[in-house]
Amino acid sequence: MSKGSQILILVCLISIFFFIVTFSIPHKGKADLYGLMRQASENMDRAIRIVRNCRMERGIDINKEFDINHTGIIGREDSVITTSIGSLGAKRTTTNPNFAGLMVGLMHEAGVRPGDAVALEASGSFPGLIIAVFSAAKAMNLKLIYIVSLGASQWGANEPEFHWLEMQDCLLENEIFGFEPAAVSLGGENDVGEAMDAEGRIRLLRSIRESGVLFVYQSDLRRNVEQKISIFKKRAGEKEIKAFINIGGSYSGLGIDSDVLKVKPGLTDIKSYPPPERRGLVFEMAARGYPVIHLLYINGIVQEYGLPWDPVPLPEPGKGAVYEYVKEKSWEFLLLALAYFMAMAAVILYGFYSHSNRSGDASAGLNK
Repeated sequence: MSKGSQILILVCLISIFFFIVTFSIPHKGKADLYGLMRQASENMDRAIRIVRNCRMERGIDINKEFDINHTGIIGREDSVITTSIGSLGAKRTTTNPNFAGLMVGLMHEAGVRPGDAVALEASGSFPGLIIAVFSAAKAMNLKLIYIVSLGASQWGANEPEFHWLEMQDCLLENEIFGFEPAAVSLGGENDVGEAMDAEGRIRLLRSIRESGVLFVYQSDLRRNVEQKISIFKKRAGEKEIKAFINIGGSYSGLGIDSDVLKVKPGLTDIKSYPPPERRGLVFEMAARGYPVIHLLYINGIVQEYGLPWDPVPLPEPGKGAVYEYVKEKSWEFLLLALAYFMAMAAVILYGFYSHSNRSGDASAGLNK
């Protein structure tokens, strides 16, 4: 048998070996993660249906021209509790139940494991994302400590009779989730509702008082951030907070430094920080060593992680390109691929040197 045939057979045998190994290695860890992602998406799908039914039972119509998937969590273009402009497409995009699956994947990548504690700062601007985090936290059995601002941008939870606390009550009454806010604020300018309509401020203050939840009313950024971190730590108790999630563009979440516009959406990797007096929670939590998941630039998130933009109808829970995201992070596959290519390189080098040696021997024979 010629050397060339031997090398070809060797290549085939190595390829068959790695093919068998790839399918024989147990993938229980990944299977468990996929299961959690699917469960989170199913949780979110159920939660949105509960909120929609609750809204209809309260006689608050759903504007089907704007809430085209009839979710019940899309608000108005304007209202007395609206704080800023917002993108209708972005708000509708975040009603996709597979956002909850993505949240499981992002938290897992951040090092969060079932049973851990996670801190969340959320704006009422993105009720879909809050429900997505709730759904993931339930699937992962997390201790979720969250603070929410009630003012909302356009198309968020800005329906005066059905703002975030009303949605939350629907979820609690139907025992979908057991998460209640550790604190609330008005949101809007300086996190104290400056520039908000006076009627809207009165409505929200009344709701906060009736809820009995701790009220954060602090316009100084540094004090606001420190107070909220103190609340997170106190509620976490003996558990260590494993990650921080920011939803929306609140004053206390983003701070007042323009560098926050450079922060990548999703799981961030922040390398530099503005001065403490200009930092919001995104920068401050990162500076203190916590992994940060930043959920604001929705178009960037869907492009990065394989979710559709403004889908009609909403995708089924547990289906879509977002579930390929975890596969791409599989270190087992990367190790196998590296080993395979190293083996191929060794065979090619062996063939090359064998050929060189034969050529050298032949030349020597001719020169004798």
